[in-house]
Amino acid sequence: MASRPGALSPGPVTRALRGDIPASLWRQASRRFARNRAAMGSIVVLLLITVTSIAVPMFWPHGIEDASWEAILAPPSFADWHWFGTDANGRDLLVRVFYGGRISLAIGVLTTVVALLIGVTWGTVAGYLGGRIDGFMMRFVDILYALPLLFFIIILVTVFGRNIFLVFMAIGAVEWLTMSRIVRGQTLSVKAKEYVESAVAIGLPKPVILWRYIVPNVLGPVVVYVTLLIPTNIVVESYLSFLGLGVQEPLTSWGLLISQGAGQLDSAPWLIAFPATFLAVTMFCFNFIGDGLRDALDPRDR
Repeated sequence: MASRPGALSPGPVTRALRGDIPASLWRQASRRFARNRAAMGSIVVLLLITVTSIAVPMFWPHGIEDASWEAILAPPSFADWHWFGTDANGRDLLVRVFYGGRISLAIGVLTTVVALLIGVTWGTVAGYLGGRIDGFMMRFVDILYALPLLFFIIILVTVFGRNIFLVFMAIGAVEWLTMSRIVRGQTLSVKAKEYVESAVAIGLPKPVILWRYIVPNVLGPVVVYVTLLIPTNIVVESYLSFLGLGVQEPLTSWGLLISQGAGQLDSAPWLIAFPATFLAVTMFCFNFIGDGLRDALDPRDR
Protein backbone atom coordinates (compact mmCIF):
# COMPACT_ATOMS: atom_id res chain seq x y z
CA MET A 1 0.00 0.00 0.00
CA ALA A 2 1.37 3.43 -0.94
CA SER A 3 2.09 5.89 1.85
CA ARG A 4 -0.05 8.99 2.23
CA PRO A 5 1.50 12.21 0.97
CA GLY A 6 3.45 13.89 3.74
CA ALA A 7 3.54 10.73 5.89
CA LEU A 8 6.79 9.97 7.68
CA SER A 9 8.84 7.08 6.36
CA PRO A 10 8.87 4.05 8.66
CA GLY A 11 11.74 3.86 11.12
CA PRO A 12 14.40 1.15 11.18
CA VAL A 13 12.50 -0.99 13.68
CA THR A 14 9.37 -0.91 11.51
CA ARG A 15 11.39 -1.71 8.39
CA ALA A 16 13.08 -4.60 10.18
CA LEU A 17 9.70 -6.02 11.25
CA ARG A 18 8.48 -5.74 7.66
CA GLY A 19 11.63 -7.42 6.35
CA ASP A 20 12.78 -4.40 4.33
CA ILE A 21 16.34 -4.36 5.72
CA PRO A 22 18.69 -6.32 3.43
CA ALA A 23 20.70 -9.24 4.68
CA SER A 24 24.14 -8.51 6.09
CA LEU A 25 27.12 -8.44 3.78
CA TRP A 26 28.46 -11.69 5.23
CA ARG A 27 25.13 -13.42 4.71
CA GLN A 28 24.98 -12.21 1.12
CA ALA A 29 28.57 -13.35 0.58
CA SER A 30 27.78 -16.80 1.99
CA ARG A 31 24.84 -17.11 -0.40
CA ARG A 32 26.98 -16.13 -3.38
CA PHE A 33 29.66 -18.59 -2.27
CA ALA A 34 27.10 -21.39 -1.92
CA ARG A 35 26.08 -20.85 -5.56
CA ASN A 36 29.68 -21.38 -6.74
CA ARG A 37 29.67 -25.03 -7.79
CA ALA A 38 33.45 -25.28 -8.23
CA ALA A 39 34.09 -23.95 -4.73
CA MET A 40 31.45 -26.14 -3.08
CA GLY A 41 32.67 -29.19 -4.97
CA SER A 42 36.23 -28.41 -3.87
CA ILE A 43 35.11 -28.29 -0.23
CA VAL A 44 33.54 -31.74 -0.61
CA VAL A 45 36.71 -33.14 -2.21
CA LEU A 46 38.93 -31.61 0.50
CA LEU A 47 36.71 -33.02 3.24
CA LEU A 48 36.85 -36.43 1.56
CA ILE A 49 40.66 -36.29 1.34
CA THR A 50 40.91 -35.17 4.96
CA VAL A 51 38.56 -37.85 6.30
CA THR A 52 40.22 -40.64 4.32
CA SER A 53 43.68 -39.43 5.36
CA ILE A 54 42.62 -39.81 8.97
CA ALA A 55 40.62 -43.04 8.66
CA VAL A 56 42.50 -45.17 6.10
CA PRO A 57 45.78 -45.56 8.06
CA MET A 58 43.73 -46.58 11.10
CA PHE A 59 41.83 -49.41 9.39
CA TRP A 60 43.98 -50.47 6.42
CA PRO A 61 45.47 -54.00 6.72
CA HIS A 62 49.00 -52.65 6.16
CA GLY A 63 50.89 -50.17 8.32
CA ILE A 64 53.15 -47.45 6.96
CA GLU A 65 56.27 -49.44 7.96
CA ASP A 66 55.02 -52.95 7.16
CA ALA A 67 57.41 -54.39 4.56
CA SER A 68 56.72 -57.35 2.32
CA TRP A 69 59.88 -58.73 0.75
CA GLU A 70 57.80 -60.77 -1.68
CA ALA A 71 56.12 -57.62 -3.05
CA ILE A 72 58.95 -55.17 -3.67
CA LEU A 73 57.99 -52.60 -6.34
CA ALA A 74 54.75 -54.48 -7.01
CA PRO A 75 52.46 -52.61 -9.42
CA PRO A 76 48.97 -51.55 -8.32
CA SER A 77 46.60 -54.48 -7.93
CA PHE A 78 43.81 -55.67 -5.68
CA ALA A 79 45.88 -58.67 -4.61
CA ASP A 80 47.00 -58.49 -0.98
CA TRP A 81 45.37 -55.04 -0.67
CA HIS A 82 48.17 -53.27 -2.56
CA TRP A 83 45.80 -50.99 -4.52
CA PHE A 84 48.47 -48.33 -5.15
CA GLY A 85 51.34 -50.81 -5.43
CA THR A 86 54.39 -50.99 -3.18
CA ASP A 87 57.68 -49.11 -2.91
CA ALA A 88 61.30 -50.26 -3.09
CA ASN A 89 61.06 -51.62 0.47
CA GLY A 90 57.85 -53.53 -0.13
CA ARG A 91 55.72 -51.07 1.85
CA ASP A 92 52.13 -50.46 0.81
CA LEU A 93 51.89 -47.15 -1.05
CA LEU A 94 48.20 -46.50 -0.42
CA VAL A 95 48.52 -46.29 3.36
CA ARG A 96 51.65 -44.15 3.00
CA VAL A 97 49.88 -41.74 0.62
CA PHE A 98 46.99 -41.21 3.03
CA TYR A 99 49.29 -40.98 6.03
CA GLY A 100 51.33 -38.45 4.07
CA GLY A 101 48.11 -36.54 3.51
CA ARG A 102 47.79 -36.13 7.26
CA ILE A 103 51.24 -34.56 7.50
CA SER A 104 50.95 -32.36 4.41
CA LEU A 105 47.52 -30.99 5.31
CA ALA A 106 48.54 -30.45 8.93
CA ILE A 107 51.65 -28.55 7.84
CA GLY A 108 49.62 -26.45 5.40
CA VAL A 109 47.01 -25.50 8.00
CA LEU A 110 49.26 -25.03 11.05
CA THR A 111 51.91 -23.00 9.24
CA THR A 112 49.14 -20.80 7.87
CA VAL A 113 47.80 -20.28 11.41
CA VAL A 114 51.29 -19.16 12.49
CA ALA A 115 51.53 -16.79 9.52
CA LEU A 116 47.99 -15.55 10.20
CA LEU A 117 48.69 -14.67 13.82
CA ILE A 118 51.95 -12.88 13.05
CA GLY A 119 50.77 -11.16 9.87
CA VAL A 120 47.43 -9.90 11.21
CA THR A 121 49.00 -8.62 14.44
CA TRP A 122 51.93 -6.93 12.68
CA GLY A 123 49.85 -5.34 9.91
CA THR A 124 47.09 -4.15 12.22
CA VAL A 125 49.46 -2.54 14.70
CA ALA A 126 51.53 -0.89 11.95
CA GLY A 127 48.49 0.46 10.09
CA TYR A 128 46.70 1.75 13.17
CA LEU A 129 49.63 3.40 14.95
CA GLY A 130 51.10 4.90 11.77
CA GLY A 131 53.93 7.42 11.76
CA ARG A 132 57.45 6.33 12.61
CA ILE A 133 56.29 3.05 14.12
CA ASP A 134 54.54 2.14 10.87
CA GLY A 135 57.61 3.15 8.88
CA PHE A 136 59.96 1.09 11.04
CA MET A 137 57.73 -2.00 11.04
CA MET A 138 57.18 -1.97 7.28
CA ARG A 139 60.89 -1.33 6.55
CA PHE A 140 61.59 -4.47 8.59
CA VAL A 141 59.14 -6.33 6.35
CA ASP A 142 60.92 -4.93 3.27
CA ILE A 143 64.26 -6.20 4.58
CA LEU A 144 62.84 -9.68 5.04
CA TYR A 145 61.34 -9.49 1.55
CA ALA A 146 64.83 -8.85 0.18
CA LEU A 147 66.06 -12.15 1.62
CA PRO A 148 65.56 -15.39 -0.34
CA LEU A 149 62.85 -16.88 1.86
CA LEU A 150 63.36 -20.48 0.82
CA PHE A 151 67.06 -20.14 1.61
CA PHE A 152 66.09 -18.63 4.98
CA ILE A 153 63.80 -21.61 5.70
CA ILE A 154 66.59 -24.02 4.80
CA ILE A 155 68.93 -22.24 7.24
CA LEU A 156 66.34 -22.40 10.04
CA VAL A 157 65.66 -26.09 9.46
CA THR A 158 69.38 -26.89 9.22
CA VAL A 159 70.38 -24.94 12.35
CA PHE A 160 67.50 -25.87 14.66
CA GLY A 161 66.85 -29.40 13.45
CA ARG A 162 64.51 -31.16 11.08
CA ASN A 163 61.72 -32.33 13.35
CA ILE A 164 58.21 -31.69 12.18
CA PHE A 165 57.41 -29.00 14.78
CA LEU A 166 60.32 -26.85 13.59
CA VAL A 167 59.18 -27.32 10.00
CA PHE A 168 55.83 -25.81 11.06
CA MET A 169 57.51 -22.86 12.74
CA ALA A 170 60.11 -22.26 10.04
CA ILE A 171 57.59 -22.07 7.21
CA GLY A 172 55.02 -20.06 9.17
CA ALA A 173 57.64 -17.60 10.43
CA VAL A 174 58.51 -16.43 6.90
CA GLU A 175 55.14 -16.66 5.15
CA TRP A 176 53.46 -13.80 7.04
CA LEU A 177 55.03 -10.91 5.12
CA THR A 178 52.45 -10.53 2.35
CA MET A 179 49.62 -10.98 4.84
CA SER A 180 50.98 -8.15 7.01
CA ARG A 181 50.97 -5.81 4.00
CA ILE A 182 47.41 -6.77 3.08
CA VAL A 183 46.19 -6.22 6.65
CA ARG A 184 48.07 -2.92 6.96
CA GLY A 185 46.44 -1.55 3.80
CA GLN A 186 42.99 -2.57 5.00
CA THR A 187 43.67 -1.10 8.44
CA LEU A 188 44.63 2.28 6.96
CA SER A 189 41.24 2.33 5.24
CA VAL A 190 39.19 1.09 8.20
CA LYS A 191 40.71 3.36 10.86
CA ALA A 192 39.26 6.42 9.08
CA LYS A 193 35.69 5.09 9.46
CA GLU A 194 33.24 6.86 11.75
CA TYR A 195 32.81 3.95 14.18
CA VAL A 196 36.56 3.80 14.81
CA GLU A 197 36.72 7.56 15.35
CA SER A 198 33.79 7.27 17.76
CA ALA A 199 35.58 4.52 19.69
CA VAL A 200 38.65 6.74 19.95
CA ALA A 201 36.52 9.71 21.05
CA ILE A 202 34.95 7.84 23.96
CA GLY A 203 38.39 6.78 25.18
CA LEU A 204 38.46 3.04 24.49
CA PRO A 205 41.92 1.46 24.90
CA LYS A 206 43.86 0.84 21.70
CA PRO A 207 43.92 -2.98 22.09
CA VAL A 208 40.11 -2.96 22.35
CA ILE A 209 39.79 -0.78 19.25
CA LEU A 210 42.17 -3.03 17.32
CA TRP A 211 40.58 -6.38 18.13
CA ARG A 212 36.93 -5.31 18.36
CA TYR A 213 36.58 -2.71 15.60
CA ILE A 214 39.46 -3.08 13.15
CA VAL A 215 40.44 -6.76 12.92
CA PRO A 216 36.87 -8.04 12.24
CA ASN A 217 36.56 -5.52 9.39
CA VAL A 218 39.77 -6.52 7.60
CA LEU A 219 39.10 -10.26 7.55
CA GLY A 220 37.57 -10.38 4.06
CA PRO A 221 40.83 -10.19 2.07
CA VAL A 222 42.60 -12.18 4.79
CA VAL A 223 40.21 -15.12 4.42
CA VAL A 224 40.79 -15.18 0.66
CA TYR A 225 44.56 -15.01 1.09
CA VAL A 226 44.52 -17.81 3.68
CA THR A 227 42.94 -20.20 1.17
CA LEU A 228 45.82 -19.41 -1.20
CA LEU A 229 48.51 -19.57 1.50
CA ILE A 230 47.61 -23.09 2.67
CA PRO A 231 48.48 -24.75 -0.68
CA THR A 232 51.58 -22.54 -0.93
CA ASN A 233 52.81 -23.85 2.42
CA ILE A 234 52.05 -27.43 1.39
CA VAL A 235 54.17 -26.92 -1.74
CA VAL A 236 57.00 -25.36 0.33
CA GLU A 237 56.97 -28.37 2.65
CA SER A 238 56.94 -30.70 -0.35
CA TYR A 239 59.93 -28.89 -1.81
CA LEU A 240 61.82 -29.09 1.49
CA SER A 241 61.01 -32.80 1.78
CA PHE A 242 62.12 -33.28 -1.84
CA LEU A 243 65.48 -31.75 -0.83
CA GLY A 244 65.67 -33.94 2.27
CA LEU A 245 65.12 -31.03 4.69
CA GLY A 246 61.48 -31.56 5.56
CA VAL A 247 59.64 -34.54 7.03
CA GLN A 248 61.93 -37.48 7.82
CA GLU A 249 61.34 -41.22 8.08
CA PRO A 250 59.51 -43.00 9.65
CA LEU A 251 57.02 -40.17 9.03
CA THR A 252 56.12 -39.32 5.48
CA SER A 253 54.40 -36.62 3.44
CA TRP A 254 53.36 -36.14 -0.16
CA GLY A 255 56.57 -34.23 -0.85
CA LEU A 256 58.72 -36.99 0.59
CA LEU A 257 56.82 -39.66 -1.36
CA ILE A 258 57.29 -37.66 -4.57
CA SER A 259 60.99 -37.35 -3.80
CA GLN A 260 61.28 -41.10 -3.28
CA GLY A 261 59.24 -41.88 -6.39
CA ALA A 262 61.26 -39.56 -8.64
CA GLY A 263 64.18 -41.99 -8.56
CA GLN A 264 61.94 -44.86 -9.70
CA LEU A 265 60.08 -42.99 -12.43
CA ASP A 266 61.06 -45.37 -15.24
CA SER A 267 60.57 -48.67 -13.41
CA ALA A 268 57.76 -47.78 -10.98
CA PRO A 269 55.85 -44.67 -12.13
CA TRP A 270 53.04 -45.31 -9.65
CA LEU A 271 55.34 -44.25 -6.81
CA ILE A 272 55.20 -40.64 -8.00
CA ALA A 273 51.85 -40.70 -9.80
CA PHE A 274 49.61 -41.25 -6.76
CA PRO A 275 51.11 -38.74 -4.29
CA ALA A 276 51.54 -36.17 -7.07
CA THR A 277 47.87 -36.59 -8.05
CA PHE A 278 46.66 -36.08 -4.48
CA LEU A 279 48.91 -33.03 -4.12
CA ALA A 280 47.67 -31.53 -7.40
CA VAL A 281 44.00 -32.15 -6.57
CA THR A 282 44.46 -30.48 -3.18
CA MET A 283 46.11 -27.45 -4.81
CA PHE A 284 43.27 -27.08 -7.29
CA CYS A 285 40.64 -27.38 -4.54
CA PHE A 286 42.17 -24.63 -2.43
CA ASN A 287 42.52 -22.38 -5.47
CA PHE A 288 38.87 -22.91 -6.45
CA ILE A 289 37.79 -22.13 -2.89
CA GLY A 290 39.92 -18.97 -2.92
CA ASP A 291 38.37 -17.86 -6.20
CA GLY A 292 34.90 -18.53 -4.84
CA LEU A 293 35.56 -16.52 -1.68
CA ARG A 294 37.01 -13.64 -3.70
CA ASP A 295 33.94 -13.51 -5.94
CA ALA A 296 31.59 -13.82 -2.97
CA LEU A 297 33.22 -11.08 -0.90
CA ASP A 298 33.74 -8.72 -3.83
CA PRO A 299 31.23 -9.57 -6.60
CA ARG A 300 32.41 -6.56 -8.66
CA ASP A 301 35.81 -8.22 -9.14
CA ARG A 302 34.63 -10.98 -11.46
